[in-house]
Amino acid sequence: MKKLLLILFISNYPLFAFSQDIPPTTEQQLENLVDADQVETEDDSYLLQLEQFRKNPINLNTADEMELGELRIVTDLQIQNLLSYRKLFGKLIDIYELQAVPSWDLITIRKLLPFITVAVPVSIKEEAGHRLRKGDHTVLLRGSQTLEQSKGFDKSATGTKYLGSPQRIFFRYRYNYKNLLQFGIVADKDAGEQFFKGAQKKGFDFYSFHLFAGRIGSIQAIALGDFTVNMGQGLIQWQSLAVKKSSDITGVKRQSQVLRPYNSAGEYNFHRGVGITIKRANIEATAFGSIRKLNANFTVDTVNHEDFISSFLTSGNNRTTPEIADRNRLKQTTFGGNIKYRAYLPGRLGGRWHIGINAIYYRFSVPVNKTDDPYNTYALNGNKGYNFSADYSFTFRNFHFFGEAAAGKNFRKAFLNGLLISVDPRVDLSVVYRTIDKEYQAINGNAFTENTSPGNETGLYAGITIRPADAWRLDAYGDVYKFPWLRYLADAPSYGKDFLVQLIYVPNKQVEVYIRHRNETKQGNRPDNLLSRQARTNITNYLVQLSKQNWRMQVSYKINAAIVLRNRVEIIWYDKRGDKSENGFLSFFDLIYKPMMKPYSGLLRLQYFETDGYNSRLYAYENDVLYSYSIPVFYDKGYRYYLTLNYDITKKLSCWLRWAQTIYRDKSLIGSGLDEIDGNKRTEVKLQLRIIF
Repeated sequence: MKKLLLILFISNYPLFAFSQDIPPTTEQQLENLVDADQVETEDDSYLLQLEQFRKNPINLNTADEMELGELRIVTDLQIQNLLSYRKLFGKLIDIYELQAVPSWDLITIRKLLPFITVAVPVSIKEEAGHRLRKGDHTVLLRGSQTLEQSKGFDKSATGTKYLGSPQRIFFRYRYNYKNLLQFGIVADKDAGEQFFKGAQKKGFDFYSFHLFAGRIGSIQAIALGDFTVNMGQGLIQWQSLAVKKSSDITGVKRQSQVLRPYNSAGEYNFHRGVGITIKRANIEATAFGSIRKLNANFTVDTVNHEDFISSFLTSGNNRTTPEIADRNRLKQTTFGGNIKYRAYLPGRLGGRWHIGINAIYYRFSVPVNKTDDPYNTYALNGNKGYNFSADYSFTFRNFHFFGEAAAGKNFRKAFLNGLLISVDPRVDLSVVYRTIDKEYQAINGNAFTENTSPGNETGLYAGITIRPADAWRLDAYGDVYKFPWLRYLADAPSYGKDFLVQLIYVPNKQVEVYIRHRNETKQGNRPDNLLSRQARTNITNYLVQLSKQNWRMQVSYKINAAIVLRNRVEIIWYDKRGDKSENGFLSFFDLIYKPMMKPYSGLLRLQYFETDGYNSRLYAYENDVLYSYSIPVFYDKGYRYYLTLNYDITKKLSCWLRWAQTIYRDKSLIGSGLDEIDGNKRTEVKLQLRIIF
């Protein structure tokens, strides 16, 4: 009978998947993140985690709130209810018992199914014997190249050129045993960088090593080499991938282990040194130290005879002579830690609570001195700084409270407080209020804010999820905020507002439809006034309301066990009633082929886009090779298609091939600067091999 139930349960799980496919809400979060930062993240840690959880599902009878939170599928209120249920009734006997946990619905359980299990815990002594012998050794090699020659690779012309070859090469060796022990090496060469010659005589431009072990008696985690540090709600320190506003209105709380291993290709957002987390009873303490070198713009002040750094270079590109000159120019020394106390509120209705104290200190070998633009008046400066904070969370009945209060250099303050409420089994609410001083600075902060980093902001966010029927779900949020001081492209204090409504319809396991409308209005400099300033006809720039509206509909249809069709249509209106109004349109069609029990699979996308300019640009998440994804920006007019193929040669050897091409209409040049291509096409080829032994 149990086997029959399991088959029925799995058959109802929506199989809109290709390789490492992630939930649509996560795709939207990543699209929004790229739109805000104007750069694609190279952090693939979340995809690595999902793949690892598929191989070694989380044991619901032993998992803590941090481990469950890293799935990014369940809310913090659901996690607290599971822990309270486990405390009251003991270990789960069967996975279907989850339906008895308050606020756990069938949709959530279906999403979790590939990543969870109910099993008898293995003793620490037995685990210790397996860690070095029963893990997976994985070697991954990925190569990619843009086939058309860009200006930087044209050796016949004069001027600055890329010194290396156009290929990008990524190598990773990783040993992993159930996330309890992992170590590995990452090596990365960007397109245009030299390889075993010139400035890169040691081969790759970037090398990374990590050793990470967890749950060794009272030692919860120990990290050597490269690692990330995440504390509180991100007001002072958060280096792992963290998303912000999306249709997932309950994903407003930061949740992660303090120490995480780092083995991605990004060359900036991590620490290099040692860290350790120790837990005794209800107290958990973490300490870490790091010394590493950063790329930075190095400036010589000939008047005062002082050297300083005007900006950090985060791309990791070392392709030209000037870029190589700025490589590893700045040394950063960092140390810090936190101490956390966890306990339960008394009574049947009480839940877990915690309070934590966090601190971080950093020092640069050369002072930082940003440009003297007015918006940089309160920017990071000097050769040292610090941040400290207190964070908390507690659950009472159907309410989950969380927040952080922080201070930085000169004791400038930042506050963030949030609330998750399960009003009804079909209704959830979330609220986040933040107020951050205009002079507050945190070099590695990443909180739930409108700004990329926490600072110069006050705002109130509220979201709601309603499930009126089994097949329907309505998500909506509103966010109003203001900036007390100037910002880039906003030469006065400004404000903004952001609203989103999304309706999802899943009538059966074959069909999933969602419709989304987003309306954001933010003040910024009047676009045409910049020309007046350059012409010296006006020395003041005026703020205007710059509005942006998006409408999107996406449909997924599962024809049979092997074929899924997916279609998206999206329209954008920028500054609809203004003098500089722009419109944009994007539509794509996906064919996903993944036959059961076969060693091959593939995905084909055909896409058309048309916009009036960069302000009406659009983004679309693209499935890529394993552990990788792409979110390119689309503007002007053109077509795009890509084909991704996967073939498992053996159980231990797999390969991927990806071909992607963008064809622009009415353009004879693509890109700018050294990346300019003479023509109207850009073609990218990517090949990846993975060996497990």
